[in-house]
Amino acid sequence: MALNKSMHPRNRYKDKPPDFVYLASKYTEFQKHVETTLTGRVTLNFKDPEAVRALTCTLLKEDFGLTIEIPLERLIPTVPLRLNYIHWVEDLVGGQGNSQRGIDIGTGASCIYPLLGATMNGWFFLATEVDDICFNYAKKNVEQNHLAELIKVVKVPQKTLLMDALKEESIVYDFCMCNPPFFANQLEAKGVNSRNSRRPPPSSINTGGVTEIMAEGGELEFVKRIIHDSLQLKKRLRWYSCMLGKKCSLAPLKDELRKQGVPKVTHTEFCQGRTMRWALAWSFYDDVAVPSPPCKKRRLEKTRKPLSFTLLKATVAHLQMQTLQSCAVESVSVTLEKILTELKICHKKVPCGEVERSFVLTAVENTWIHTRQKRREQVRHLRQLPRAPTEGQQSHEEERDVQQSEGKQIGEEQREGKQNVGEQDDMQPHVLTESPTKEKEASGSSLQSAEPLQHVLLKCLVNVKEQEQDVLVEMHWVDGQNKDLMNQLCTHLKNSLLRQQAKLS
Repeated sequence: MALNKSMHPRNRYKDKPPDFVYLASKYTEFQKHVETTLTGRVTLNFKDPEAVRALTCTLLKEDFGLTIEIPLERLIPTVPLRLNYIHWVEDLVGGQGNSQRGIDIGTGASCIYPLLGATMNGWFFLATEVDDICFNYAKKNVEQNHLAELIKVVKVPQKTLLMDALKEESIVYDFCMCNPPFFANQLEAKGVNSRNSRRPPPSSINTGGVTEIMAEGGELEFVKRIIHDSLQLKKRLRWYSCMLGKKCSLAPLKDELRKQGVPKVTHTEFCQGRTMRWALAWSFYDDVAVPSPPCKKRRLEKTRKPLSFTLLKATVAHLQMQTLQSCAVESVSVTLEKILTELKICHKKVPCGEVERSFVLTAVENTWIHTRQKRREQVRHLRQLPRAPTEGQQSHEEERDVQQSEGKQIGEEQREGKQNVGEQDDMQPHVLTESPTKEKEASGSSLQSAEPLQHVLLKCLVNVKEQEQDVLVEMHWVDGQNKDLMNQLCTHLKNSLLRQQAKLS
């Protein structure tokens, strides 16, 4: 199981992923779905719903002492991701005490949020459900874990969220949780028109009943209905919250809360391997402590890795011969600067360690794409240029040019008299114009004095350093229009450095 280091700090799986080998030796049902590769690595097929269900049930049993049953035709939750949400709610309500009361909207067959909240923190839960199968399984899971005193599962009519569930209640709840249906229709559920084509396919199977994964208008309209209910209930709950499957849903929902004048709004993100989820929370209480949302700048610094490539010892040795540099790093740095100069990319050295070279690149136009095609066109153009004439042809052409020149001179002398006679009659106003050379000089000076109008296309930091006997080149993103540009430039620089070796050999 691939787990992300950006999981909630209190998530027990953050630094200690499940041990499949140990779990398989202890639980027979889980052992059936474990596979061992040729290299001896123990894996699980996350596209097999039975394998995913076995893992969820095994983790709940091993780590929380919970025994649950989940039908394959209903949503099978992943435990680490649900734990992230539980821990964030702890942050919202200000602790893990047993006096908290919560509502789980659409608890599902597993009833996982109430089971975890009650087991870990002793929280009281009102768990609502519209689906008959999910309702029956949820009740059974609560009863067989002897948590009926803390968890009340209620069947509510279709499209019921908070208003109908609380119309006969007078209790003030501390929070509500919700894992809304993500999709608006079957096409979205299958990833058509809702998933970026460049993203890899999901690594796990998408299980769940119709009411669990689809709703009219998708998660955006579903959560807007919760917001509408909260505007009427207001202080009946201290915190309203929901989890989102699409990042694009977060901004419009925050805008909706802002338009409605909701005083306290916050959000967060949940990370688990390649799975990302976002959560939104709001409150009408003035005295609640609002957890800070994740810092975007700090998050990007953690996740954005530099582009890099390695020049092997043999390549570096050829570059040293070419540049006459005894230092391997210096030879690569000098060659890189030469390539950047040819590309008309501004570069400036920055201070660094003794065995390292660094400089900042700033490009205002893309001069590194289609360079091979440009070179071919240049060679083709040179081939099409007229060749120098032979010695006999040259003398013949010179004689012809002399004759033409003499004839032209005689004709001009004959016309000169006529032009002088009619010169005064044909006089026209004379407009002074500067010579082309002067125009160019003036144009050049005006461009130099004017402020640059071009925006930075790409700005990055390049580090050249030793890596054992090889040399490592790293490119760190600083600013620009598109990170793909840095990918293109990195590939171009690598190929150009390798061509230097080919020239020498």
